[in-house]
Amino acid sequence: IVVYEEGGVRCMKFGRHATGRQTCMSVVDRDRLVFDYTRMMMAALYLNPSPRRVLVIGLGGGTLPGALQKILPAATIDAVEIDPAVVRVAAKHFGFVPGPQTRVIEEDGRVFVKRMQKRGMRYDLVLLDAFDHEYIPEHLLTREFLLEVKGLLSERGVLAANTFAASRLYHFESATYYSAFGDFYRLKSSNRVILVRLGGLPGRDELARNAGVVEDKLVPFGVGKEWLLPRFEVESGWPPDTRVLTDQYSPSNLLNRSY
Repeated sequence: IVVYEEGGVRCMKFGRHATGRQTCMSVVDRDRLVFDYTRMMMAALYLNPSPRRVLVIGLGGGTLPGALQKILPAATIDAVEIDPAVVRVAAKHFGFVPGPQTRVIEEDGRVFVKRMQKRGMRYDLVLLDAFDHEYIPEHLLTREFLLEVKGLLSERGVLAANTFAASRLYHFESATYYSAFGDFYRLKSSNRVILVRLGGLPGRDELARNAGVVEDKLVPFGVGKEWLLPRFEVESGWPPDTRVLTDQYSPSNLLNRSY
């Protein structure tokens, strides 16, 4: 885990020669969300502006749970991170302090999901943001995993997933999400954020109403509806010959982990 600082921004990456960054934080304005994808993940609140129970898989520097515990002070937040060293770095170098309603669980995200499923736990909002030094771990990309996550969602529960906009797995991921959830919203910059809601996607009017509800809460983090709302696009259906990623037919079988 490498932490470095330049131009007033502190970042974390996995591996000295890695090009991707797991977290970046402004050292001047720590609340401001530096990455486009973190701002796009906040669009999940346009699908449900008042989630009471939140699950974040993948901690990084604690950007997402840290922002959500300020935006949603009454919500219970579970943040799951497989690597205890990442948890320590988030606290020491990125100032992440779990609030009274937040707990950090050091465990594989899929194992945690299975445990919570057995307990009958339900979440109003689930955010998937787990990456290793290459990409999303394979076992967190499959249809079986997405169906396990779906089983954790409450009625009208929302899932937000961070993926790459230029990944060679793009079409496979789309087909896999569609196979588990049907139509979904996507927001794109250098990353693609996938948004789904049980019971069907909200229309543009509902998105706009919900955006108004949370606008004042999001502005301090550099997020606004004028920037977010135009990025919503529906992905509907997928060519039937596009492979769905499964536990048996994994990304490495397709692309030899070269994304």
